[in-house]
Amino acid sequence: MSTDNLDKTVLRIARNEPGVSASRTAAQSARAPENVVCEFCFGTGTRVEPNKGGVLCECRRTNYKAKLLKAARIPPRFQARSFEDYYPKNESQSIAHNYVQSLVAQYPAVDKGLLIMGTVGVGKTHLAIAIVRALIETKGVPCLFHESGSLLKAIQDSYSAISQTSEKRVLAPVYETEVLVLDELGAIIPTDWVRDTLYQIINTRYNESKLTIFTTNYLDEVRVEDEVNALKVKRAMIEKEYDASRTSEVKDLNKRINALLSTQILEERIGVTLRSRLHEMCGKIEIKGQDYRKGL
Repeated sequence: MSTDNLDKTVLRIARNEPGVSASRTAAQSARAPENVVCEFCFGTGTRVEPNKGGVLCECRRTNYKAKLLKAARIPPRFQARSFEDYYPKNESQSIAHNYVQSLVAQYPAVDKGLLIMGTVGVGKTHLAIAIVRALIETKGVPCLFHESGSLLKAIQDSYSAISQTSEKRVLAPVYETEVLVLDELGAIIPTDWVRDTLYQIINTRYNESKLTIFTTNYLDEVRVEDEVNALKVKRAMIEKEYDASRTSEVKDLNKRINALLSTQILEERIGVTLRSRLHEMCGKIEIKGQDYRKGL
């Protein structure tokens, strides 16, 4: 996959100055502005040294990685998330944990992105951000994190007459970054504009063969029968031994049952066309489990 700078549309090649050694110029490239493409590795992050073969280029060392982490837009609350502090509670979480670590280890020899599906609080965002941090810290790969609703809001705001930005400026880093995480896919009410805009973003990255990782609370199949039946049994027990003081509890159970029965699948949230595109460009892992927040 190509390696593009995060938020610049104009690239220039750093040139040797007369009398400047290659090692000095390489060191300078680590401190160079973000719109400079290193002339030693040409943005790949790896250069060839005699008798050593491929080695990590200076442009991808500490200073460069610190800049990448800052540019990745990881929310402050999640900046410390890593593979090491994700503790699987069941088999599906263990499988997901191993899978994403394997993806990082194999990168850039990765043909598809990733769609992480699961209910609220099973660690989808945690694993997605852990991927970003690991790719930056171990391989110097430019990455970008966006919550899908916030990104769509930023695009809408750019249409305002008083806006100091533009749609092109908002979307440029989204299109150009080597790895994009789009969190909470399907969370926004699925209007035609939302679906069209998401398709534009995702299809552009698909055509450019850029890796995209998605998280979503919506599944491809809704499996609520067991939970609904359990709630109905509980409701029946309360109604059998009628107690006026528990009327509010019955109403709450009815709301929960109706909410489960009306649960939408991902295709209904993002549209058939976009879901089809995701089948082409992403592998899928589904994480099961209880909302960890309930145990806090």
